[in-house]
Amino acid sequence: MPRHLILVGLPGAGKSTVGRILADRLGTHWTDIDPIIERATGLSIADLFAEEGEAAFRERERLAVVQALRLPPHVVTPGGGWAAVDGNLATVAEQGFPIHLAVDPDLAAARLADDRTRPLLAGPDRVERLRELARLRLPWYRQAAAEVDAGTGSAAEVADRLLAVARARAGWS
Repeated sequence: MPRHLILVGLPGAGKSTVGRILADRLGTHWTDIDPIIERATGLSIADLFAEEGEAAFRERERLAVVQALRLPPHVVTPGGGWAAVDGNLATVAEQGFPIHLAVDPDLAAARLADDRTRPLLAGPDRVERLRELARLRLPWYRQAAAEVDAGTGSAAEVADRLLAVARARAGWS
């Protein structure tokens, strides 16, 4: 039986872009966690961070992932910090197959150059902020069941790499 494919990695790794493509190729559903939280609260992620703080957002995110895992196996894309919260990866270990989308922080910053919606990247030096996030989060991301290079090739090529991993190691046909 296939397991949920949970894509983790830095902002700018391509989790949402590639997650959508991967779900289409597998003929399954895709759950992007941030829009679910935004619809449920009526607030943007940036506004949630400002009004409630990161810890409250991370709890909402955790609960949304748990809810997504109640659906039949599919592709789930939480935010970049979800995997770096103690216990989250362990919670999904039985029914989920976390895959780290590895990307260089400099490339991630370039991909997000025009994106002003991410509260943890606010400020003058996004590259340095992403380097710091990578330093803090890489030990968590590396606990994922697999790692795929998301820094080279098109989104479709990254999805092909993920598809190969899903078929070889996560029970997808």
